[in-house]
Amino acid sequence: MSRFQGKTVFITGASRGIGKAIGLRLAREGANIVIAAKTAAPHPKLPGTIFSAAEEMEQAGGRALPLVVDVREEEQVQAAVDKTLETFGSLDILVNNASAIQLTGTLQTDMKRYDLMHHINTRGTFLTSKLCIPHLLKSDLAHVLNLSPPLNMETRWFAPHVAYTMAKFGMSMCVLGMAGEFKGKVAFNALWPRTAIATAAVKNALGGEPMMQKSRTPEIMADAAFYIFCRDKSTCTGNFFIDDALLREEGIEDFGQYAYSPGTKDEDMIPDFFI
Repeated sequence: MSRFQGKTVFITGASRGIGKAIGLRLAREGANIVIAAKTAAPHPKLPGTIFSAAEEMEQAGGRALPLVVDVREEEQVQAAVDKTLETFGSLDILVNNASAIQLTGTLQTDMKRYDLMHHINTRGTFLTSKLCIPHLLKSDLAHVLNLSPPLNMETRWFAPHVAYTMAKFGMSMCVLGMAGEFKGKVAFNALWPRTAIATAAVKNALGGEPMMQKSRTPEIMADAAFYIFCRDKSTCTGNFFIDDALLREEGIEDFGQYAYSPGTKDEDMIPDFFI
């Protein structure tokens, strides 16, 4: 029996992209997946809803709980955690995946967008972690995974889009601090991709279809997350993992399976930020 059978995974932003892929990966292991995201009705430019994602996860072998959650709203996050405990009785893994992005310089970033990125990325991650930790402390798995980059404090990662970098590094600082605060009790790690990942953000807001063709699929991040959760909470904490480096540690060498466009060589992939 899989160690994830009957375990409960709370994933923010899990209606599509990387969050959904992680949910599907763990659903195949028999896990309960809480899909905490905003998209309840079909969006004209974004695929999927919390309900369609839940249907796919149940077809994959797990149980799913779709919940409308805006991580900026404390009452909504608390209600979602309460519903999770009411439905499944436990909370074992948290994935802080919800994020907002705008790659603009200081003068081009309006404060409304600045606030959105910081409220979702940094504050949302802190808030969701804070409300989940009391229940994670009761779990034998007890993992928190933030989809955030290594803390590379170099000018080149800040200068082009300082507001976005600050917001993402806030998520990473949660890993750094909470890993120490809860060492031995709850594991806190970060995961970031080596290359661009073929998501709606890439297609609609970043590089469009040409960038998608030189990206890897979200499944590489899902497989990497799976192996992190397989590690012991007491010894695997405070790490800033890169997806393919982690998978190599697990003996995986064929990254062609993750190419969005089959046959694209690893060296032709577009590298992601912060690496």
